[in-house]
Amino acid sequence: MTARNVETFAVMGTVASVHVIGEVDAARLARALDGCATVLRRADRVFSTYDEGSDIRRLARGELRMSDADPWVAEVAAGCRRFEAETGGLFDAHLPGFFDPTGFVKGWATERALREHLAPLLLPGVQAVGLDVGGDLQVRTAADADWVWSIGIVDPDDRSRVLATVPLRDGAVATSGTAERGDHVIAPHRGAPATAVRSATVIADSLTRADVWSTAIVAAGDDLSWLARATATTGLIVDATGTVRRWIDGVTVEVQPAA
Repeated sequence: MTARNVETFAVMGTVASVHVIGEVDAARLARALDGCATVLRRADRVFSTYDEGSDIRRLARGELRMSDADPWVAEVAAGCRRFEAETGGLFDAHLPGFFDPTGFVKGWATERALREHLAPLLLPGVQAVGLDVGGDLQVRTAADADWVWSIGIVDPDDRSRVLATVPLRDGAVATSGTAERGDHVIAPHRGAPATAVRSATVIADSLTRADVWSTAIVAAGDDLSWLARATATTGLIVDATGTVRRWIDGVTVEVQPAA
């Protein structure tokens, strides 16, 4: 039976879970866990919109210049600009009137933590590693391993019901929507909360991309013109009526009307 190591810790107002499939030295696992926690807690300290002492809040109040902020701020700002272009403006980290990369940072930090601290565990004996933060996750599988992650996508209106199961070796899954956190996403072209999408789950190569696109799709609402841009993503949308839409690489493959 394949060993499965699971460790959890609190961060970013949620729970992170580290998964290592296979046999791993306890000391190496502990160092990897500590490294992941350090990355995520630094990201929370720098980018939290709830902590008035964070770099982001201090920038918003004019108490801190971008050049004096944590170096991660400039890195994230550059990434946000790239994804604003990729999503055609549906993702906008300046929409509230100040720099707020909420739809970017959790995926970016999770992906970084896995790359820097879990991926190095993929040595003989370890088949796969994964990092889940609040339901958004990045996974990696060793090239010579037969392990496949099985990721369930739940019904936003019935958490006991699974709408689809995704087999994944290397990649990421992120979900956003009104069912997850209420009306927290602003539609850029209307300047009002986006309410037409209950849940948008995106599968992509990286959690940064999946996280951004799940936010962008919620912001788009019932306008599906974004599909032409989303060629590096696959996923599932549940709209406010309960209709389920699946797409692969920017092409709709199924529309299931609400029952």
